[in-house]
Amino acid sequence: MSREVLMLAEALAREKNVDREIVFEALELALASATKKRYSEDVDIRVSIDRDSGEYETFRRWLVVPDEAGLQEPDKEILQFEAKEQISDIEVGDFIEEQTESLAFGRIGAQAAKQVILQRIRDAEREQILNDYLERGEKIMTGTVKRADKNGLIVESGRVEALLRRDQMIPKENLRSGDRVRAYILKVDREARGPQIELSRTCPDFLIKLFENEVPEIEQRLLEIKGAARDPGVRAKIAVVTHDKRIDPIGTCVGVRGTRVTAVRNEVAGEAVDIVLWSEDPAQFVIGALAPAQVSSIVVDEERHAMDVVVDEENLAIAIGRSGQNVRLASELTGWQINIMTPEESAEKSEKESVVVRQLFMDKLDVDQEVADILIEEGFNSLEEVAYVPLSEMLEIEAFDEDTVNELRTRARDSLLTMELAKEERIEEVSQDLRSLEGLSTGLIAKLAENQVHTRDDLAGLAVDELVEITGMDETAAKTLIMKAREHWFNA
Repeated sequence: MSREVLMLAEALAREKNVDREIVFEALELALASATKKRYSEDVDIRVSIDRDSGEYETFRRWLVVPDEAGLQEPDKEILQFEAKEQISDIEVGDFIEEQTESLAFGRIGAQAAKQVILQRIRDAEREQILNDYLERGEKIMTGTVKRADKNGLIVESGRVEALLRRDQMIPKENLRSGDRVRAYILKVDREARGPQIELSRTCPDFLIKLFENEVPEIEQRLLEIKGAARDPGVRAKIAVVTHDKRIDPIGTCVGVRGTRVTAVRNEVAGEAVDIVLWSEDPAQFVIGALAPAQVSSIVVDEERHAMDVVVDEENLAIAIGRSGQNVRLASELTGWQINIMTPEESAEKSEKESVVVRQLFMDKLDVDQEVADILIEEGFNSLEEVAYVPLSEMLEIEAFDEDTVNELRTRARDSLLTMELAKEERIEEVSQDLRSLEGLSTGLIAKLAENQVHTRDDLAGLAVDELVEITGMDETAAKTLIMKAREHWFNA
């Protein structure tokens, strides 16, 4: 029997041109699989073949698991305290083995081993083909549509197959079998049974790579694309910056008579592309991203990471775009929440904010409306600014003498200290299960407490618009936080 095993191993190694060790491992797997069938339970079997003599032994084994974890698969596992009765120094993750009767090796065993070996060879070939392709470092795959299945299109490039899912195809694009297609390599899933490469024609990175292919100055590092935002097949915006002052970044991307941008547009179903000049100044970047609309003024709110952009009536429709497309793409490109408003709306909002700030100064600084209005006119919008801006700046206010300035700063600091102590007291009223919720800052917890939200269930019971009103966060963040607060309901 041992001679037969050695002869089979040698023959298969020569026939399939694989390492002898791979054949022995496949034989062990085949024998273990066949041995399992003798048991009614789902057991774990290991077979060990001596590489020189061909003799083999069979073992049933149990995985050692922590005592506190309990047995999830009793036929394959053993608790550590029981295992230590047999081997005193055994560790979790080791195996307890018991030798069992080996299966006689015959025609069925040889056939099963051959099937295992063939599968392992196919897997190895597939892995090698994939590795060879990925080693090229290409981010865009050019291939032919081989066929369509329930998940999308199978694209073939040489011996490599990739999947282009339907949600990664440009809307209204009609690709058929035999068509040439280019797409961005979105991800590689080595565990997938089918194609292991997934493609995308809709992601912003595809547009960026297309420009990199068309504009040699990018490869030469004279030009850089800082980001992109897309409404696939309709419109896109890309942000560019030059590292050589002699180069016009927008003109370089457009090309002579528009040849470069036209080549990119043809690849993405005629998608219009706005090329925007990137700037380190977020406000200037947003102004550029909203082109072709002309911006009258802009107010930056660092805390909310938002900007109020004022445009006149003539530019209002252009700034917003069809179905809000222009402002949405500008927001995605810059990473800032952009609020478009008319001069009238801006003035109304400013007046409302002034009313709030005026009342704050009057209440917390114990001053009359005249003093509060002077502070607002000089650009002060918070107690922190009154308390901590450089003394020299406040002394420049003609209406105030030095004693008045010092008194206002003292009152502001005292008021901030009182408010902070009150905030800490409110936070103490909040339950630990709410305070420990991921994504809640101290400031947010204090705002929730002010509005009688003291437990996780209180937060979970809020509507999205209620949470937005309480905290000032955007709808997406509010929805995420509420769903996180509700997780324990579903787990229960």
